[in-house]
Amino acid sequence: MPNRLNVRGVYLITADEPNTQRLLLRTTPLLASIAWLQYRNKQADTALRLRQASALREACVAHGVPLIINDDAQLAAQVGAQGVHLGEDDGEVTAARALLGEQAIIGVSCYDEIERARAAAAAGASYVAFGAFFPTITKQTTRRATPALLQQAAELHLARVAIGGIAPAQVPALVTAGADLIAVVSGVYAAPDPVAAVQAYRAGFAG
Repeated sequence: MPNRLNVRGVYLITADEPNTQRLLLRTTPLLASIAWLQYRNKQADTALRLRQASALREACVAHGVPLIINDDAQLAAQVGAQGVHLGEDDGEVTAARALLGEQAIIGVSCYDEIERARAAAAAGASYVAFGAFFPTITKQTTRRATPALLQQAAELHLARVAIGGIAPAQVPALVTAGADLIAVVSGVYAAPDPVAAVQAYRAGFAG
C-alpha cells in the first residue's frame, strides 16, 4: 500500500541554490547518509526547477535515494521522481496519486493540525509532516507542533515527519515521540561541515 512506508532517518530538503552544478556539489556527498531527498527551490523559475530536479534525480538514482519534489506533482512526473510533498495550497492528494501512481510517495504538510493529518491519511497520503517544532530561519511560521502530536498521529499508521528548526540534540526526543523522519534544511546546508551534520542527525536515531 502506498501509505505504509518502512522508513527511518534524515529527510534532507535542498537549500535554495541558483547554480545547478553547485547544488549537486553540495548535495551529492550527503546522499549516502540520508533516507530521502526533497527538492525545494522557491526562488527558481520553471526552467531552472526542471534542470535541477532532473540533475538531482540522476544523483539520487545512483545512490538509491528516493527523490521527492516539493509542491509540484507535474514536475515530479516529468522527471520521474518517487513522489511529491504537498503544502496547504499545493493541490489534492487524490489528484497527485492519480498522476503519479499507487507506488508514489505523497506527503502532506499538516503543521500543528491532527485533523489535517487525518484527512490526508483518508485521502491516501504516504506520510504526514508536522512542524515547526522550533523556531526556524528557513520558513516563516507561527505554527508550533509538539511531540504529543507525533504520538497522537500514531493512530494513522503513516510515516511521521518532524520539521522546523530541529538541532541534532533534539532528534532523540522526537524519535521517541514517534518521528520516523527528521526533515532538515539549514541544519545541514548551513553547517560548517554538512557531511558531519548529517551524521549528527543520524546519530539521534540510534538506540
